[in-house]
Amino acid sequence: MLEVFDLARKVARHYTNVLLVGPTGTGKELVARAIHQISPVSQQKLAVCNCSAMADSLLEGQLFGHMRGAFTGATDTRPGLFEYANGGTVFLDEVGETSLPMQAKLLRVIQNREIQRVGSPEVNVRLIAATNRDLRAEVLAGHFREDLFYRLSSIQIRIPTLTERLEDIPLLVQFFLTKYNTAYGKNVFGLTRRAQTVLQRHAWPGNVREMENVISSACITATGDFIDLADLPEQLRHREARSLEGDDWKPLSLDEVRKVHIQRVLGMCQGNRLRAAQFWESGAPVCTAT
Repeated sequence: MLEVFDLARKVARHYTNVLLVGPTGTGKELVARAIHQISPVSQQKLAVCNCSAMADSLLEGQLFGHMRGAFTGATDTRPGLFEYANGGTVFLDEVGETSLPMQAKLLRVIQNREIQRVGSPEVNVRLIAATNRDLRAEVLAGHFREDLFYRLSSIQIRIPTLTERLEDIPLLVQFFLTKYNTAYGKNVFGLTRRAQTVLQRHAWPGNVREMENVISSACITATGDFIDLADLPEQLRHREARSLEGDDWKPLSLDEVRKVHIQRVLGMCQGNRLRAAQFWESGAPVCTAT
């Protein structure tokens, strides 16, 4: 993540398009907002559009606006997000979900700095797009325009999954505890050791967004000063119980403990010995799903 932040700071200074790639829930929108906030146009508007949430007709009106009388119910001329954020930034979330005709219209905005609406002004925006798809594969499959892909990906930043940065879990837990203590009027100080172990072992398919939901619900249900196993969602508690039941427990020598630990570190690092050695030397948390 330090590499992500460093690259974001570098590209923020320049008015170029950025493509953020990574699975759902990794925080792509937060990175987009950070890039805008530390850019020279931070005082200008940031417009956010979720491309996967609307049909083409609605998405077109959202981005490009419409003229009065263009369709039934269009009683006035309304500017779209590109005009609204003129001089600032437009963030297109899940751009890989757009249709080929919509992609052609987006390409026109990037190339000609104008939108397809009679009488509309020239627009000048930075475009930040995000996707959880492999757009190169989508290009080869004919689902995404190659020219638009290269226009959007002038700079590409990959946001890692939560399982790739397990050492961030304690920091994220404290951040979300502070947030939801304030929101719910609670005073939860942290997690018990066994609750921390469950979080470290979980696979986190929903990434940081899933973790936020877990801490949010645990803050509500917690009755003590610390979140315990009983406060965690049912699926996390059951997974931990199955893990403990499946262990053939027996006393281990220190050499055997060391061997098991090394195997788990290697497993977490997907066999990458260099990364495993870096974890070992830094003393970072290395618990992994088993």
